[in-house]
Order: sequence, then structure tokens, then C-alpha cells
Amino acid sequence: MTSPDLKHETLVFERICAASVAQVFAAFADPEERANWGTPSKTAAFIYDKVDFREGGRDEFRCGDKNNPQYRGVTTYYDIVPNERIVSSEVVETQGRKLLISMSTTTFEPEGTGTKVTVTVQLTSLTGDGMLKGAEFGHNASLDNLVQAMQ
Repeated sequence: MTSPDLKHETLVFERICAASVAQVFAAFADPEERANWGTPSKTAAFIYDKVDFREGGRDEFRCGDKNNPQYRGVTTYYDIVPNERIVSSEVVETQGRKLLISMSTTTFEPEGTGTKVTVTVQLTSLTGDGMLKGAEFGHNASLDNLVQAMQ
């Protein structure tokens, strides 16, 4: 019997950035830039404790409310082709309890004088719909911030 807390979703996000593919890819590769545009709101925190952006590398981070970034996460990179794609997975937990596991593919394509960024995320929530909705909100807000940062 499947737990009612187990939920799955695949989300696809697309944005056009007014910057070259190399500039947009660099914004993903640089942890300081990523933390700046990746924080989804002014009340949220996104803090990297360890960064290793390379194939086989792992980032460790904390996120959540600015006053209490109670969520811990690990991103593992499986495939990185500069200026083309990033394939990674992520596990988010709190107090030793896994909440969300995802597999992401991010692609970068020239679009006129800018760049089309497409992020496809396959999500597994172990705690119901709330984590899926949070992931969707977070990705949309972060990518909107990226577009603003690339202007």
C-alpha cells in the first residue's frame, strides 16, 4: 500500500534571459551568484555550506525562513556540459527526516541575443503536496530573479 504522503510531479520551467548563454551558465556555476538569485523571497534564506560544482561534485546548503533556515539539502551533479546543460539531483530534509527528492535537467539555448533556460524537475515528496507546491514556488521565484539579474 502506498503512503498518502508519497507524491510525484514533473515540472517544466522556461525563462528567457537577456544575456549570453555563457553569462547565464556562469550564473548557475558561481555559488555566490546562485545564492543571490536563487533565494526565492526577501523573507527566505539560501546558504551554501559546501560547494563543489563539477561532475560528481556535491553542494550542501540550508534554506527556509531567513530567521530559521531549518531545511538542509544536498545537490549532486551528474552531468555538466558548459553552456549546454546541468543534470543534478537534490535531497531536502529537516531534523534527519527526508522531505523531498528531485532530479533536474537544466538546459541553455541561444534565443535571439539572449538565452532560453529550461529546467525540468522530477519531484518525489515524502510529505505530501506541500513540498511539491513549495518546490514549484521556489523554482518560479528563483528563475524570475535570474531573469532580473541578467538584465
